[in-house]
Amino acid sequence: MNSRDKIVQLDALRGIVGAARAGGRTIVLANGIFDLLHVGHVRYLEAAKREGEVLVVGINSDASARRLKGPGRPILNEQARAELVAALGAVDYVVIFPERNVESLLDAIRPDVHAKGTDYTAETVPERETAARLGTRVAIVGDPKRHSTSDLFSRIRRADGART
Repeated sequence: MNSRDKIVQLDALRGIVGAARAGGRTIVLANGIFDLLHVGHVRYLEAAKREGEVLVVGINSDASARRLKGPGRPILNEQARAELVAALGAVDYVVIFPERNVESLLDAIRPDVHAKGTDYTAETVPERETAARLGTRVAIVGDPKRHSTSDLFSRIRRADGART
């Protein structure tokens, strides 16, 4: 499947997830901003995929990313970020969502597993109550949080400043 074909609207995703579930497949939801893809993102998504059979990745919209990260972010627009994530082999579908967290997306697709990165614990996952209400298992996946887009930007800025 072409990576652009993996990027779907929520209405289409509901049908896709419903058909997969009817076929007995386990649905996993992961999410993030993914502004400048790095190895930590890849490891997170590959680990999320190991939790089930169909990996859906929610990408924060540009407005949502700006609310969370501040002015100047995201660097890449939502379509570019979605296409980069969709190009990863572990990812089955990508959907862009406008909220600060994925509670409404959890409600809409009711995944079997909600995968969060290792910067969270079971107690700090923002959507933990929604997941519990839906019977969705929360899985903390990926490698230790030693990779960060914000840190990457800081290193780039320092390196750029050293050249001027």
